Amino acid sequence: MRILLFLATNVAVMVIISVVFRMLGFESLLAQNGVDLDLQALLVYSAIIGFSGSLISLFMSKFMAKRSMGVQLIEQPHNEEERWLLDTVARQAEKGGIGMPEVGIFEGPPNAFATGWNRNDALVAVSTGLLQGMNRDEVEAVMAHEISHVANGDMVTLTLIQGVVNTFVVFLSRVVGHIVDRVVLKNERGHGIGFFITSMIAQVVLGVLASMIVMWFSRWREYRADAGGAALSSRQKMISALQRLQQTHSTEPLPDEMAAFGITGGRMAALFSSHPPLEDRIAALQRSS
Repeated sequence: MRILLFLATNVAVMVIISVVFRMLGFESLLAQNGVDLDLQALLVYSAIIGFSGSLISLFMSKFMAKRSMGVQLIEQPHNEEERWLLDTVARQAEKGGIGMPEVGIFEGPPNAFATGWNRNDALVAVSTGLLQGMNRDEVEAVMAHEISHVANGDMVTLTLIQGVVNTFVVFLSRVVGHIVDRVVLKNERGHGIGFFITSMIAQVVLGVLASMIVMWFSRWREYRADAGGAALSSRQKMISALQRLQQTHSTEPLPDEMAAFGITGGRMAALFSSHPPLEDRIAALQRSS
């Protein structure tokens, strides 16, 4: 339902943009300048290109996470720690109103992530470094943070937002390339080299700006997941877990394809970071009542 509503919303946005262009006479203005551009067809083409990659990535996210991170699923607990981990996730999933996710462990420094296209068929994984470096209260809070991501539908929403911005990056870059090709370079037939070069440059520039939007949402949802994690465990446990991550100098970012789904992100520039600074997250929890 979340996917259908989101897609319906974006179809409506595309229709509104098309109507606005017609009301403003944008198509007529392009035609007067010799720019033969079918904006409706371009919008549809851009949406197909923009969403296809994002949706394919979403549906393959669990498979890719298992392969890229070397996740070992806990299907039958081999020790007391694994049994405790499964029981903790099961309790939190029930409290969060979602189906029991797959639970796994991967080798690496302290981190954890959740992924999956369906909130009732997700994957939650934790690193060996996190299990070794945190006490059970802190691990519980980290798992609650990841369960909160699943319960909030963050993986789906983030993917669809990426699809929306991809659509407009493709659309606007093609419009800019077409105008330069027809108006500036006076190319009257087909698409010349100017169209392809200008479109590529515009797509890179617009893609950078679009990444800022997606990462802003990613940072915002981390605060939400922290609050959800505090509700599923406790506020003090969540604060303690984040403080422990602050003290762990060996913490390293997840691979790029998984970074937005982890408990802690990399040390990228603030505008392009998928996670807010840990001190800001701790302060937000301390201010909450």
